[in-house]
Amino acid sequence: MAFRFLSFFLLSFIPLLAQRDWNDPFPPHRIADNLYYVGSKGLSTYLITTSAGNILINSGFERTLPIIRGNIEQLGFKFSDTKILLASHAHSDHTEGHALIKELTGARVFVMQGDDQVIASGGEGQYKYPSYHKPCKVDRVLKNGDTVALGDAVLTAHLTPGHTRGCTTWTMQAKDRGKTYNVVIVGSPNVNEGYRLVNNSSYPEIATDFAGTFRVLKGLPCDIYLGAHGNYYGMEEKYARLKDSKGVNPFVDPEGYRAYVAEREKTYLKTLEEQKQN
Repeated sequence: MAFRFLSFFLLSFIPLLAQRDWNDPFPPHRIADNLYYVGSKGLSTYLITTSAGNILINSGFERTLPIIRGNIEQLGFKFSDTKILLASHAHSDHTEGHALIKELTGARVFVMQGDDQVIASGGEGQYKYPSYHKPCKVDRVLKNGDTVALGDAVLTAHLTPGHTRGCTTWTMQAKDRGKTYNVVIVGSPNVNEGYRLVNNSSYPEIATDFAGTFRVLKGLPCDIYLGAHGNYYGMEEKYARLKDSKGVNPFVDPEGYRAYVAEREKTYLKTLEEQKQN
């Protein structure tokens, strides 16, 4: 048992070694309307404030929580007003803190079908990155196209599997300077190193799932695109432009979204073809 735990721990820890900015602080900032960034430098967490309390997307690791909580409070909001907790996907760098946030705030946890049992079990059953952390009760299991509403905010959950079985891309509308924008928060279209797209007995439908994800992403109307990690959308560079934006929101980037999705699909197809040849 001890060896089994150590093996899973090392598997979970390897990505952290390669991402040393995951627990570095980063200034919280407004993206548009009632939508804010409150995560660490490398792990994205989004706050949507409403008249009935707040929604959080992604909890990070448990050790990320002080950054998230501090950022929320720095913006002038109350961490205790968190009413709903969502996720991009069930890898531990986005959901390990779920149980603790639920315990501290009483937030209801909504998870896409396919990732729900992973979060409820504390990380078991996840392809490639199984881990062990505190299980978290899931209050609502979502299906593709379901909406999550709180106060005056409405988000739509789009199943975009492959990276995980229940990987979720969230869409909503947000206003900025009198204009309404379509916001897309990408779950993840990444084929990570070591992912098997061909002859994968642990996740036989993985290649088909990724193909479906790219069809979904290409069909979403998008003005502002965000993601589970800030480097998906150039967060640091766009944040640096906020002070000198001269009335132009740097997060409005429809061309960047299309280019990002196209590049990720190209990488997927290249990896798929290479694995078919081996």
